[in-house]
Amino acid sequence: MSGRTATRRVTVPGEKPYEVVIGPGAQAELGLVLAGTAKAAVVHAPPLAALAGAAVETLQSAGVAAEALVVPDGEAAKTAAVAAGLWEELGRLGLTRSDAVVGIGGGAVTDLAGFVAATWTRGVRVVQVPTSLLGMVDAAVGGKTGINTAAGKNLVGAFHPPAAVLADTDALAGLPDAEFRSGLAEVVKCGFIADAAILRLLDEDPTGRQGTAELIERAVQVKADAVGDDLYDLGRREFLNYGHTLAHAIERVEDFGWRHGEAVAVGLVFAAELAGQAGLLTPGEVARHRTLIDAMALPTRYAGDWATLQSVMRVDKKARGATLRFVVLDGLGNPTIMTDPSQAWLDAAWAATSGGTT
Repeated sequence: MSGRTATRRVTVPGEKPYEVVIGPGAQAELGLVLAGTAKAAVVHAPPLAALAGAAVETLQSAGVAAEALVVPDGEAAKTAAVAAGLWEELGRLGLTRSDAVVGIGGGAVTDLAGFVAATWTRGVRVVQVPTSLLGMVDAAVGGKTGINTAAGKNLVGAFHPPAAVLADTDALAGLPDAEFRSGLAEVVKCGFIADAAILRLLDEDPTGRQGTAELIERAVQVKADAVGDDLYDLGRREFLNYGHTLAHAIERVEDFGWRHGEAVAVGLVFAAELAGQAGLLTPGEVARHRTLIDAMALPTRYAGDWATLQSVMRVDKKARGATLRFVVLDGLGNPTIMTDPSQAWLDAAWAATSGGTT
């Protein structure tokens, strides 16, 4: 296949291990992954009709009866109504448990495709073909699927590891800079919690455009290590939520008008400030978060209503009852859980993040 020599592969361990294939032309492996499958439904957003059409052709050439199913773009895809519409389509196609779903798009589409695959006949295979950096390093890898409701983001979902993830880096060439930067937030998160080489690479090139394939591979490896050890998010995998407690609250308060990575960037700064208040990070380590994220042209401040954000955080799916839980760092590369931090620490961290004064 084209660019095969540039292909990188990360195996995600578990009960059913699978490969994340990273590189130009990775989508061409779709026929190999689903060889012998009778039928496949290719789920995609409207802007990716051409890519979905190419995937259908690839599958049909491999003897798979494939059909493209279009869903709304972005977070608008992640609703119960859209999922129900897809279930009807899978019924029309006669998809059985031995068939497959293919998700082509950003994180929202792969989340939806995975959830529909997890629930159709109690589970059919899903192959994820993420087209955004965010999808490649986060949403498409790890088996978490979900849709949004009025109660919050991803509160309805299932753990359903894919059969494979094909991260075709050719798709990133036309990705708008703002979307690319959004994905970089999840990459730098992996650097802070586990892989200092990611931080060095982003120090050298804050745009992330020079060493993209290596950054993706390293971020996926961090996630693979956590997921292989803790698929159901009962322990180590929770560390991947660094920066996400506040981020999810911002997304919900903003009615998902903020990009996920933008919200995560602010959440990372807040979590670092919180760890600084607790004496777990030095002032220099806290400052490194803000300096690097700022250099990456991601937001480091958010001026919202603090009381509202706190109430939203208490119903986040990572909370336990009404107890606030934050992933924080006890030194760079050493994540831990902070439960129910003092209000004084929270307020001071918020003041530093919102641009107020402590």
